[in-house]
Amino acid sequence: MSGPTKYLLVSLPTSIAQSGHPDEALTALRSTVSTDYGTVYPFPIPNFKIGTLDALVQQADELAKLESASEGVVSKVGDSLWNLLEGDESKISQQKTVNAKPVDQYLRTFSWNRVKYRADKPIGELIDSLQKEIASIDNDIKGKYNQYNQVKTNLTALERRQTGNLATKSLTPIVDPSIMIQDSEYLETHLVAVPNPQVKSFLKSYETLVPMVVPRSSTQITSDGEFTLFAVTTFKKHGQEFVHKCREMKWTPRDYKVKEGGREEEQRDLDRVKRDERKIWGEALRLGGTGWGESVMVWIHVFALRVFVETVLRYGLPLEFTCGLVKTTPKLAKKAKYSLDAAYSYLGGNAFGRDKKGRVTTKDDSAMSQEMAAAGHVGDGGEYSAYVFYEFDIN
Repeated sequence: MSGPTKYLLVSLPTSIAQSGHPDEALTALRSTVSTDYGTVYPFPIPNFKIGTLDALVQQADELAKLESASEGVVSKVGDSLWNLLEGDESKISQQKTVNAKPVDQYLRTFSWNRVKYRADKPIGELIDSLQKEIASIDNDIKGKYNQYNQVKTNLTALERRQTGNLATKSLTPIVDPSIMIQDSEYLETHLVAVPNPQVKSFLKSYETLVPMVVPRSSTQITSDGEFTLFAVTTFKKHGQEFVHKCREMKWTPRDYKVKEGGREEEQRDLDRVKRDERKIWGEALRLGGTGWGESVMVWIHVFALRVFVETVLRYGLPLEFTCGLVKTTPKLAKKAKYSLDAAYSYLGGNAFGRDKKGRVTTKDDSAMSQEMAAAGHVGDGGEYSAYVFYEFDIN
């Protein structure tokens, strides 16, 4: 099945098969969907400890929220991987595995992880455990990715200081310290980056910008395609005013301090931050790949619990049901849903009717819809389904 994939989770009572056997019920589900609309795989769900009806209704609400939160974490981790690998889909797909399996294989061969989530625990404890795990994954990924973004920002700033124009780049490798007046009680040197089209205007007017600019003190140090860098000497008492006037003229005063060994120190800083960036990038990538797989695992286990709880609420006890995973496409998913509705609408009782052509229709009864929503029987899209049904995709 080429193109984007859509998955449907369907839980039905075993009474849909004449024998009432789960395997035959799954076969009936396969026949209903048919290979024209998708492929059905068994999706085994353990029989969990069932509490009171009130507890189940509350857990259905908690699971709906947790499922949405888990999907959000999967999406955020996926975005982090996309950014780390600069949108390279081939490399991204290599990172997106669950238990060292491609996600599709994991779903097709799903089994409840009884080591991490013991099925003999109460449903409330399992929900609490899954909530803590998805929150921990989210915090770990967010923390590491923020750390990477910070060091990347630092590296970009350092590289910009090495490669930018004269208005932004570091002047340490450019300016000869002998140009700067040092240890003078009255005089100081200012460095100004002037846009090339304004050089003539600068040379005509710099001496009169403020009082006590040393005449003919401007010295051209260097130029690039955008700016020319000048050194100008002023008396200290008017230094700040000179800087302010330069900014008003759209010239860029540059801060520069003579520092012995400054060039070597800047290069060492750049090399160190480059090493840090590659190190943290690798850590973020490894954590992102692991976190994506773990968050998908949590998400699907939440789905399994959600299906189980709603199955109990829908079909009651004794609990006899079969659950199948339908692999399809967004376009065929609608046709598969229509086939399911046609075959199993009777499970919804009075919620469904048929039009004059015999097609299944949902009755427009707002009171019924509100009642079904309160009982947890309305799907994520707000549409009532006669049976337990969820759809999702994993990108």
